[in-house]
Amino acid sequence: MPTFAPNTLYYGDNLDVLRAFPPDCVDLVYLDPPFNSNRAYNVLFKEDKGKGAESEAQIQAFEDMWHWGERTSTTYQTYDAFVARGTDEARMLKAFVDALGHNDVTAYLTMMAPRLVEMRRVLKPTGSIYLHCDPTASRYLGVLMDAVFGTTNFVNQIVWKRQTAHSDAAQGAKHFGRLHDLLLFYSKSPQRTWAQVYVPYDDDYVERSYSNVEPDTGRRFTLSDITAPGAGDPAKRNPYYEFLGVERYWRFSESRMKVLYEQGRIVQVRPGTVPRQKRYLDEMPGMPVGSVWDDIPPVQAQAAERLGYPTQKPEALLSRIITASSNPGDLVLDPFCGCGTAVVAAHRLGRQWIGIDVTYLAVDLMKNRLLTAFPADFPQGIPVDGEPADEAAALALAERDKYQFQFWAVAKLGGTSRSGENRKGADRGVDGVLTFPDVAPGKAPPDIEPRRVVISVKGGQTGPAHVRELAGTVEANDAAIGVLVTIHPPTREMERAAAEAGLYKSNWGDGASYPRIQVITAGDIVRGARINMPARTGVAIDVPAMRGRPRYQPAPRAKRGQQTKLSDQDQ
Repeated sequence: MPTFAPNTLYYGDNLDVLRAFPPDCVDLVYLDPPFNSNRAYNVLFKEDKGKGAESEAQIQAFEDMWHWGERTSTTYQTYDAFVARGTDEARMLKAFVDALGHNDVTAYLTMMAPRLVEMRRVLKPTGSIYLHCDPTASRYLGVLMDAVFGTTNFVNQIVWKRQTAHSDAAQGAKHFGRLHDLLLFYSKSPQRTWAQVYVPYDDDYVERSYSNVEPDTGRRFTLSDITAPGAGDPAKRNPYYEFLGVERYWRFSESRMKVLYEQGRIVQVRPGTVPRQKRYLDEMPGMPVGSVWDDIPPVQAQAAERLGYPTQKPEALLSRIITASSNPGDLVLDPFCGCGTAVVAAHRLGRQWIGIDVTYLAVDLMKNRLLTAFPADFPQGIPVDGEPADEAAALALAERDKYQFQFWAVAKLGGTSRSGENRKGADRGVDGVLTFPDVAPGKAPPDIEPRRVVISVKGGQTGPAHVRELAGTVEANDAAIGVLVTIHPPTREMERAAAEAGLYKSNWGDGASYPRIQVITAGDIVRGARINMPARTGVAIDVPAMRGRPRYQPAPRAKRGQQTKLSDQDQ
């Protein structure tokens, strides 16, 4: 059972994790649930006829999607249990399915509905939620959120322009370029936390609106109207009096107007003209941010913060949301955390955070991103709730999901998974890889070359044939060492086969030798076992080939409280 703890990463189904949290414990929720906006509209609404149908083949090519599947599938079970609640959101979901049928969109809504209910439950009365989506499903998610949070708690539909103008006409498209994502902003109550966010004025606006310059100070200023809006409307209750020979309804009281005049803030260009207020550019907070965000570019290929995660969002986007809808010390939750941009932005801005993801690959990426960006803040490491804590849990993971077991084992050994979520079964015997520095034969430092360790993870029965197969893989990949991860201790025959593979002799340091084939069990990993190989740290080297495949693209280091500048996004 997950235990509620701020500044913790959770590995598991976010529905199970959220149900274990107490009510009213979170200040802000940001979520970017997986959904593919590139599929054709008619495919999204194609009826799911079961295996063998055309839609099934399309579903297999779309790894992110939740779909209905067989009648005994999780989606059907979730739908039946949710509709049986009889609540407003349950009736809304049933109306969607009755009207649109069993397709990918309604399956998606079915999986989102109970999660949104739990997110509302854990939000404090002053809390807000931002759901990041694309126009494909946004109109349905918005109606579903109306049912969950209440129509009166809708705040904004924010448009984030994530691409520059382009056209797909050359590929036969018959639509306008799809350039934006949407953020559905709801609160739990009208008492939501809020702070207006500003951005700097652009140069054209400054030249146009602040064209006056004080000769003595060089300060730019503008002269603004101080007559009262609504003039004589009694409901406005604006004061009426004469000032500098002009009778008007004014924005300020007569006493306040005199103070401003003495301060040089009220200017009458010529006798008889209406006075105006002097407003200095350097005293203005900037342009208030509206509901169209076109000033935050996506994470470009060469951006400093790029991690290689396919759906990574720019940190500036999350910083704006967190700044607007939370205070320092508040708790920010991302239940579909992916590569962890929300938790990194929250930590940088002095908030507490919780990140949840159902894939261990993402959890490990988040953990390493936080440790890299804030190395001094986590001397005891990042707590991960839900990862195997003992051998029994590791074996249970292997039985439940062999791919997640593979990702876990490779990550715990310090490697990079070769077969990602979208390449299951295509690893050709190599599930993970890591490198260490060595000296080329016949050479001496600093003539360094990278050497590879390949990792093969087996979640079932193993024997000497698997050891010999790995030895062949090591040779075929010109690797130095091979590691076979098993769930059971190696047999004597497996140990003999590993010994037959010989040793790898390092030309680095003291020239130590290491077993070329090593067998490490899941229990060994839980107990802290590591690969027996040359050290990877403490060496001041800079080898391009070593930089070519890091475990993860390193996150830039930063201090807490330091916001990401917009100009940093496209370096």
